[in-house]
Order: sequence, then C-alpha cells, then structure tokens
Amino acid sequence: MDQSDLMSMLDIESRPAKNKSKKRKWREIEAIQDQYRLRRELAELDLLLDEELSEA
Repeated sequence: MDQSDLMSMLDIESRPAKNKSKKRKWREIEAIQDQYRLRRELAELDLLLDEELSEA
C-alpha cells in the first residue's frame, strides 16, 4: 500500500458519514499508520544490525 492509498482514505466525503463508517475508516487509517511505523522500525533495526556486523 502506498501513500496515495493513504491519502485517498483521508479524503473527506461530501456527504455525511455514519458513526460506524467513521470509526471503521479511522481503524483502517490507524492500521495503515501502524504498518508504516513497523516498517520504519524494522528498517532502523536492520541498519543497526548491518553496522554491528561491519564493525565485527
């Protein structure tokens, strides 16, 4: 999933949404943000591991 998908999910619809659909949308957005956060943390850990291996 790329950033354009994230931005399309953040777009506000012109018609009023029901509370359940709003909650569902925010849960989906939070899940996407968690995925990005996890990828970033794993990339940082991978970089740290690479540095430790090169020093050894």
